[in-house]
Amino acid sequence: MSDPTPQVLRLFCRVEVSVTDPVALTAHAVAQLRAADIDWSREEDDLASAVAELRGDPARALGSVADISRILDDVPGVEFRGGACRAEGG
Repeated sequence: MSDPTPQVLRLFCRVEVSVTDPVALTAHAVAQLRAADIDWSREEDDLASAVAELRGDPARALGSVADISRILDDVPGVEFRGGACRAEGG
């Protein structure tokens, strides 16, 4: 019989990817940003400057579209609680 109290664990991952088409990557990131329900009046920047940041930095674009919540999609008995993802050049 399993314990009914969930046990919180931390999973540390490092993933290396190769960006073969930075234009496609940034276009995807920009499309997701535009589709997001963001109240730009409450943000420090506006849509145009956020788009410019994504287009100027593939690592930032990759970090904005990486969905770490799906890493354990098919693992029984595990529920994603939250996390952080960032991308760096290198």
